[in-house]
This record gives sequence, C-alpha cells and structure tokens, in this order.
Amino acid sequence: MKYNGLYDSVLPVILGSDENAYGCARQFREFCRQKPLLLCSLRYYPTRDSRILDLEKIPDFDSEDVFPVALAGILKKKKSEGFIPVVVPCSDGYARLLSKYASVFNGLAANRFTSYSHFSTFETKDRFYALCDEKGLDYPKTSVVSPDETGKYPEAPPLTPPLVVKPENSNGYEYCHADFAGKKKVFFINTDKEYRDLISVMSGSGYGGKLIVQEFIPGGDDAMRVLNCYSGSDGKVRFMSLGQPVLEEYSPATIGNYATIISRYDPVICGRIRDFLDGLGYVGFSNFDMKYDAVRKKYMLFEINPRPGRSSYYVRAAGHNLMKELCDDVIAHEERSEPVISRNETIWTEIPVGVAIKYIGNENLRDEIKRIRRKRGAVSTVFNGKDPGLKRNFRVLRHCAALTRSYKKYWFDKNA
Repeated sequence: MKYNGLYDSVLPVILGSDENAYGCARQFREFCRQKPLLLCSLRYYPTRDSRILDLEKIPDFDSEDVFPVALAGILKKKKSEGFIPVVVPCSDGYARLLSKYASVFNGLAANRFTSYSHFSTFETKDRFYALCDEKGLDYPKTSVVSPDETGKYPEAPPLTPPLVVKPENSNGYEYCHADFAGKKKVFFINTDKEYRDLISVMSGSGYGGKLIVQEFIPGGDDAMRVLNCYSGSDGKVRFMSLGQPVLEEYSPATIGNYATIISRYDPVICGRIRDFLDGLGYVGFSNFDMKYDAVRKKYMLFEINPRPGRSSYYVRAAGHNLMKELCDDVIAHEERSEPVISRNETIWTEIPVGVAIKYIGNENLRDEIKRIRRKRGAVSTVFNGKDPGLKRNFRVLRHCAALTRSYKKYWFDKNA
C-alpha cells in the first residue's frame, strides 16, 4: 500500500459493520496508514475477523442514550493520542444521531455533519417528497398512511394497485425492531386483498410509524438508478457517480438492495441533483435511489440517504475513492470549482456474474456485462484478496451461496 504522509494521522471512524462499512474501510486502507476503527451495536459477517480494520461492539450503540456519550468519549481519547478522526456513518440511524448531536462532537472530528434542521427535512420519505415538491423534482404518486391510536392502519388502499408499500424509514430503529409474519423491506402489492392482508399483520406489530404507499413505476430492476455524491464543507457538490442497477436482491429481508450495478454517466440527472444539494447547502455523503419512468420519460426519485450507499463500492470499481474525496476536502483542503463526475463503465456485483446474467431479463444488458467483464473484470465489496482471514472468508462465501440460492426461491419478474 502507498500512503500519503498528509494522511498518516487520520483515523477513520466508521459507524456500522455491514457491507457498506466494509467497503468504506477498504477505501480508507488504500491511502490511510491507520486501520479504520468500526463502532457498532451488532457485528455483521463482512467485518467479523477482518484483518484490515478494528471492530468494537458497543451494546445499544444505536440508541440515543448511549451513542453521543460513547462516541464523544472515543473521539476525545483518539484525539488526545494524536490522531485526527474522520467519522463516516453507514446507516440512516447513525447519520441521524450524528446530525442530532453534532454539537457534542464539535472539534472532535475533522469533518462536520449536515445540520439537524436540514436533516429533518428529508429524514423520512414523506418529508423528502415535500422537499421534492418545493425544489421541482419528480417522484412517484404517493400517499402516506398513519395508524390510529390503537395501532391499526386503514384497510382500504389509498391508491389503485399495483403498489409499492414501505415504512417511512425501513432502516429506522422502530421498523428494525418490529416483528410480524412476512416482514420485508419493501412490499409489492398487486390487489386490494394483498394490501388488506398486509395491513392486517402490520397492525399491532410493534411498528407504529407511517407507511409510504406509492404507485408502481413500470420496469424491471434495470430501470433503477443510484447516485452517490460527496458535498464539501462549503456546501457544494465535489463528486458524483451514477450507477444502473441491473439486478436487485429478492429475499424478504433485503429485497430492493442492489446486487449488480453498471456504472454510468448522465450529466442531466447529475446536474439536477447537484442543484438540489447545493441549494440546501448540504454537507457530506448522499445517496439517491430513483427509477426511470418510460411513460413519463423522466426519473422518479424514491429517497435520499444521508450517507454512502450500501452498494457505493461500485464507485471504487469505476476508479474513484469516496473516502479520499472526504479527506481531500477536510484534511488536504483541496479546492474544487466544479464537481468531478464519474464517466467510467465498470461492473460491481455481490453475486457471481454468471448468476446475475441468468436473472437479468434484458438481452442487451447481458451482452454488455459479458463485454465489460472480458475487458475489465468485475469488482465486489466483500471479496477482498488483501483480507485473507479464513474465518471471515468462510462467512463471505456462505453468505454469497445463500444469496445465490435465494433467487431460485424468491425471484419474480417485475415486468410481468
């Protein structure tokens, strides 16, 4: 590894332990001498027994009672030891806590975080859509459904199926801790009866938050787009990278997560999102999910995540390093008048390419993936030849095998 002396004292502090956290750690290891420190409440397979990072489990670290005190204590200790901490959240919950308690961490980390006044305007999907209305961005026809005082939701669907139904924050604390039969991250509803059945099991499940009910935008996985951005300390976008998911995951707990992405270039959508972020004075990482509506001929935004996306390692596959964008801004203080927009065409995948090709319905995309793989290969977040621990690699292989098997059981044609 080649290290820039400028970053010798930088200590990456990553909040989380999933694929996203591991991808961030990999990127830091390319230019930072210090091992990233990962803080989490649960240890997930990508980071357990890894040799490229230090992992510390803190009970209830994702709770408001523990998070601010625990993180501030660690940052103070590391700073007193001569390190320069930079903090990266890898979940919406950690991003929210960082923003809400930003004043607690003043002077303890080199980077600053989006103010809670800004954060609260897009913290949930209904608030984000209100912001889209204000800024002139398109999103699917949407209705927000709330439970009554007994925890029951209205049984009649507010829109005509087919529909997509999801909690206002599928990664939020309340939904993650809710328990009901058939729980999924996202629900695809084709009939009124399917909607009533879903409402029946969710009422009284322990989840008392809002439900986002949306029209289903026609198109398969390949109609989706994902955009990862970094906005500098001056509130201006410094970097953008667009990807086209060509296959998603289908198991109930992870449905909608991206499994295979081709990096793309589209200056029009990048320009619109840049204007949106710059207008907010947004600071830090952001991740947008959207879908192309072939009927309306426009991109429909689903959400903004105030962090690197779970699949953001596709950016590294395209030759860019999101974590270095952060450090070039807050450590090197490099000035940039215009954002860098990724143009490289590459493949990122969390499953074997052959499996992806089998379940991708578009023949032209299958041929394109074969061509790109022959020319440049494919990149994965979790498969890392520079992290040779046997225990970790066994878990990674086992997870990949389970993910591959899930397509036989759960895959369905969204174009049908």
